[in-house]
Amino acid sequence: MGFFLFIIIYLYIKLIYMKILGPKEIGHGILIEYDAGSISPKQNSKILREIADPNFDGEVEMYCILQKYDVPNRNGRIYPEKILKRENERYQDVIRRGGSISELNHPESSLIDLERTSHIITETFWDGNRLMGKLKMLTSPGYHKDGVVSTMGDIAANLLRQGVTLGISSRGVGSLKEVNGHNEVQDDFELICFDLVSSPSTPGSYLFKNVGDVDKYDEVLESKQESNTLDSKADKALKLMSKLNNFLDR
Repeated sequence: MGFFLFIIIYLYIKLIYMKILGPKEIGHGILIEYDAGSISPKQNSKILREIADPNFDGEVEMYCILQKYDVPNRNGRIYPEKILKRENERYQDVIRRGGSISELNHPESSLIDLERTSHIITETFWDGNRLMGKLKMLTSPGYHKDGVVSTMGDIAANLLRQGVTLGISSRGVGSLKEVNGHNEVQDDFELICFDLVSSPSTPGSYLFKNVGDVDKYDEVLESKQESNTLDSKADKALKLMSKLNNFLDR
């Protein structure tokens, strides 16, 4: 009994503290892609005004590009069509169960922390090699009524209101193997979620209100100066929010 319990604890710890693979690393671990897309305040001014309205009590939903297959990303990785389509099919069960939640910022594990959830994916579909998604921010009634920031969804919405561009970043677990100069995702890959992060170095896609606007925003590159400014603002804002959360948890 003791040995069996030891094995369970060992596997649990291994799952939590699994290594995050860097851009040039191969092997097995957590795969994080920071260039999946981003939320542009400029392209979403209408919905952001709605969020700020004290009388707004509706759901904040936007469309985005979540991932692409057979295209090298900024980490030099390629997600094969077969694997990404398979994982999207599996993800439909997660969506139907209402479990397609994601976090604000990446944790250091493959588990989703319920206290850090900021949004939920309500729908995914294909447009060519692009995996599209519909995202709903998990804002609180207090945020809409009084501007009180009490959840990660509130923090994300507030950052957007302040002009910060948030990136969309996929998180999964699997292996990488070098193929023709690129690290190719292997068949053991498992998709976990799509987090919001503060480093949209190249916004390959944006969140937008109407799905028909996807081609306007796909592969749009902002100027280096503007991108650096937004990155700096996002990093400072998220660090401040993190310090506030740590203080409140004491």
